[in-house]
Amino acid sequence: MSQITTITLFKYNTFVSKLWAFGMMQFANKPLKVVSGLQIYKLMGSGKPGFNPLADWSVYALLQIWDTEEAANTFFEGSELIKKYREKSTENYTLFLKNMRAKGAWSGQNPFVESNTIDVQNPLIAVITRATIKTNLLFKFWNYVPTSQKPLQHNEGLIYAKGIGEVPFLQMATFSIWKDKDSLMQYAYGSKEHAKAIAKTKELNWYSEELFSRFQPYKSIGYFKEIGSLPF
Repeated sequence: MSQITTITLFKYNTFVSKLWAFGMMQFANKPLKVVSGLQIYKLMGSGKPGFNPLADWSVYALLQIWDTEEAANTFFEGSELIKKYREKSTENYTLFLKNMRAKGAWSGQNPFVESNTIDVQNPLIAVITRATIKTNLLFKFWNYVPTSQKPLQHNEGLIYAKGIGEVPFLQMATFSIWKDKDSLMQYAYGSKEHAKAIAKTKELNWYSEELFSRFQPYKSIGYFKEIGSLPF
């Protein structure tokens, strides 16, 4: 078996549970560091709808890269840590991903290994982008985000999209799920707003580090209302 990636979304609806989730951004590090078969993990908060950089205190994400699917299954089936997360959250959802392509760096390296078991009959695509924004360009970057993301509104090919990140405003990522490659390509290269954003990225060079990665979702655990049921 080859490397796989999982991303887990947790939703909280009370002040106490949201406070607990915020604290776990620090306290979950110790147990995660000793999980067998876990190569890398990222604890992340999220932004408000529309890739707004202001915090959405109700949603948190856990990105994990595993040696094998078996290692991931062992964690999600028996970990006391994940049990606590599920007890505190009102919705929790884990998506299993095979990497199709990854370009760039995250914390100085490209952690994703391309899978050799992609299912050509499965059209779904998930995308994770991550960037560290140069401090002197933060205002220009966030000022343009609403324009660049406008084509996502009412996009029939988009299943779900959320802004996530390790450090608010500065180290941000996006996670999205698409019905198929054509839908993703139409957004990436067919919308004038996004094309302009790509041009601005080259012109202003507003990232000190960036990574673009594409995955095939193939399995899920749990439920997240905004995503619904995927055809696995």
